[in-house]
Amino acid sequence: MQDLKGKVAFVTGGGSGVALGQAKVFAEEAGMKVVIADVRQNHLDEAMEYFSDKQVDVHALQLDITDREAYARAADEAEEVFGPVQLLCNTAGVSQFGPIEQATFDDWDWQIDVNLKGMINGVMTFMPRMIETGKGGHILNTASMSAFVALPTTSIYCTTKFAVRGFSESLRVEMDKFDIGVSILCPGAVNTNIHRAVETRPEKYGKTGYYGRDENVFAHLKSVIEGGFDPVDLGRICLQAVKRGDFWILPYPEFVPTIEDQNAEIVEALKSYENDPDYLRRKKLAEETGQAMPGTKK
Repeated sequence: MQDLKGKVAFVTGGGSGVALGQAKVFAEEAGMKVVIADVRQNHLDEAMEYFSDKQVDVHALQLDITDREAYARAADEAEEVFGPVQLLCNTAGVSQFGPIEQATFDDWDWQIDVNLKGMINGVMTFMPRMIETGKGGHILNTASMSAFVALPTTSIYCTTKFAVRGFSESLRVEMDKFDIGVSILCPGAVNTNIHRAVETRPEKYGKTGYYGRDENVFAHLKSVIEGGFDPVDLGRICLQAVKRGDFWILPYPEFVPTIEDQNAEIVEALKSYENDPDYLRRKKLAEETGQAMPGTKK
């Protein structure tokens, strides 16, 4: 998607944080028509106040991304206001941390429903519309470096982000035939308000083994991320990646040693079975039939 001017973007979580950074860049610097969707009306109001004097096309709508019927209505509204959506930014997400042994089913359900199912809802709402329109498009999914690295107290969040990575990699191999690009953004620290995500946690997920609205906890979590990317700067990186058609958006080279060690461990584990009798049998069968072994590059 080289020329984005005048095209339509739909950004979830667009009232604040990483998503608002994307919305600002896509609207102000790329000249796109941008729909920002967020579950928090006050954040939408603040965002629209920012855009009010910017001479850009931005439309706000309130959306709970876990509600599939509401998502369909939001897509209809976006099309009525600006036309077909060509860029879907699945950016909305929540986090809450704590020891896995203290987690409740509600703790699991909340993060899975928002971080994973909400993203699935976005793709399954807009992907068929992009295909039907026949003009291609792009899907930008926001995961996390937690899609690669598991740290203590992040089990639930990490699970959702690993799943988002798998979902995105699967989309990558499926969408090319429709001229729909796919990117996955994996942020580390970003200076946002995600540390206060529990303030949006619905009552139906009310039973938790973790913290609630605790300013001391919020202050600690903020101290971890406040030295990270400014959301607008990260949005500019996303803009260039979408234009180039990049799949991986990983602007955190500090993770290289950790991931290199992790990949080396995986490769070593695979190689340890090179003399296993059943591997040798499968390899011989593939050679005799001329078929590639499952999992190998064609």
